[in-house]
Amino acid sequence: MDNILTYILPLFSVLIGYAVALFLKPTKKTNLKLLMAFSGSFLLSITVMHLLPEVYEAEMNHGHEHNHEHAHSNAVGIFIMLGILFQIILEFFSKGAEHGHVHGHEEMQKMPWLLFISLCIHALLEGFPVSHHNDLALGIAIHHLPIAIILTSFFVNAKLNKTAIFFFMVVFAFMTPLGTVTAQYLPFLIEYYTQITAVVIGILFHISSTIIFESSEGHKFNLAKLSMIAIGIATAYFI
Repeated sequence: MDNILTYILPLFSVLIGYAVALFLKPTKKTNLKLLMAFSGSFLLSITVMHLLPEVYEAEMNHGHEHNHEHAHSNAVGIFIMLGILFQIILEFFSKGAEHGHVHGHEEMQKMPWLLFISLCIHALLEGFPVSHHNDLALGIAIHHLPIAIILTSFFVNAKLNKTAIFFFMVVFAFMTPLGTVTAQYLPFLIEYYTQITAVVIGILFHISSTIIFESSEGHKFNLAKLSMIAIGIATAYFI
């Protein structure tokens, strides 16, 4: 994937989702849930097939250099669990908007700052491993598209000013590319890339697994959902 696409895909997916929600006003939740199921499966597959082996290999190599392999292998697991815990904390404020939920905010008539900030932090962190894994940009773009549709629809229903909605969605759109840029050019983040990526792996584990199990009513699997999950796995494998 061209380097420029790693920035453009996550950015435009949010803007496309914003436009779809604003002008097409989709009403069928089933289509969004199937798209979320595909994105969750794709993200989980990319994480397991690419990100996870990379961080363990990096830590093992580092352990060999310093003759304390076991401690570093444990450290990766600790950072992954910290990522899962951090995402749970973020969802306390976002109410699960990262995986298609906006419950608890429907009646608000003003900008829900905690929701917006937590989603921006989530999107920013997702951009970090993209600097080394360009193909992850596609998964994040697919992941952000239904979120952008749902978020924009919620903001419209909450009667926020249209200019404000556009501004906030543009800021959200730039978060993942900003995370990619900072991971590439800030020396401190480059030095701790493996640890930060392990945290992001924990975040993606939690998000993707939640999406897969919550994208149908009553947590029941059906043929359409199962097909989208299988397509997501196959797509991640062949990329």
